[in-house]
Amino acid sequence: MPAIQGGAGTSINMNINEIIANLSLLKLGKAPGTYKFIYPFVHANIYQSTNDVIPTSLRLAAMKLLNELELKINDTRSSVEALEGKYRDVLRTGYTQMQAAVPSSYGKLFSAYSNALSRDWWRVSKCFERIKTVNLGCGATGSGMAIPRYFIMEAAKNLQQITGLPLTRSENMSDTTSNLDSIVEAHAILKSHAVNLEKMAGDLRLLSADISNESLKIKARQAGSSIMPGKVNPVISEFVISSSQRVYANDAIITNLSAQSCLELNAYLPIIGNALLDSLKMLISVNESIKTYLLEGIEISKETSYQSVIHNPTLSTALIPYVGYKKASEIASLMKEKNIDVFEANKLLKIIENQKIHEILKPENLLRLGFSLND
Repeated sequence: MPAIQGGAGTSINMNINEIIANLSLLKLGKAPGTYKFIYPFVHANIYQSTNDVIPTSLRLAAMKLLNELELKINDTRSSVEALEGKYRDVLRTGYTQMQAAVPSSYGKLFSAYSNALSRDWWRVSKCFERIKTVNLGCGATGSGMAIPRYFIMEAAKNLQQITGLPLTRSENMSDTTSNLDSIVEAHAILKSHAVNLEKMAGDLRLLSADISNESLKIKARQAGSSIMPGKVNPVISEFVISSSQRVYANDAIITNLSAQSCLELNAYLPIIGNALLDSLKMLISVNESIKTYLLEGIEISKETSYQSVIHNPTLSTALIPYVGYKKASEIASLMKEKNIDVFEANKLLKIIENQKIHEILKPENLLRLGFSLND
């Protein structure tokens, strides 16, 4: 059954009712289609409407996928934390506006990703609160017309017991039937997660590129070229970025068509629901791919990273508290002019004692938060 259809999902609902009716007929030993015994409209669809069954089904499906996504985000975060611990003190040149800046470390880089994923996990865990309210039993417009009161009161409660999901009956069935802002909000949380995944994948793609001269290497996952031997392409990063863009597109669909709710109903729930579930499935797949095929294959050379840092003229920033801006600038200028490291430049200029500059520029000192007057 195609997701893009009119009628707010009536085609989907009746297709399922026909399946239920025919399965029941088979269990009774009757031929499929002998509806005089079990009729899709009368029996399978009893006390129900497309307008309460389809949105409730969507929320159920989304909750099941949210459970899986929560676990996958935690798995990704665990892999990032492992890299943070492994390369905590490995220096790297920081970059702002894609230009060399003051030193940082791979530990700090991965810790930033870890914190972002922690926020993602927390936000995704709150999605249940946004979409747990269902309108099952409300009928066509939320009024409950022609539906027994006991069914209206008990349907959601029974569904909660059957599924084990934190569902609750809406206190305002008309609101839940006509307004889909809760789905817009939930998908915005998914979009935020996609943004963080794309940022991380984009960074790793850049750092592992041949033009970056960085010490970070990714593992080859397939032949990089059908003509150039030995080429390694960042295919996992590119998969993540492509998938994130798909999530953004889904967000636009959900936002725009949720706003198209008209009076008592949104006729576009099928494509809205399809976009929501598509994003959830995609993000589950993306997290699995990042963890298994990108993060777990990363290798970083400590020595190469250190050499890159000490040859970076911006390292002279760390000397400002000890010798002032002018003398630090002299060191930086000589480093650029002669393409030498900071220690060699200082040796030629004789600005700081050799032992002192090595002490100042120890990795653990460079990674401290600020400096004190005692320093």
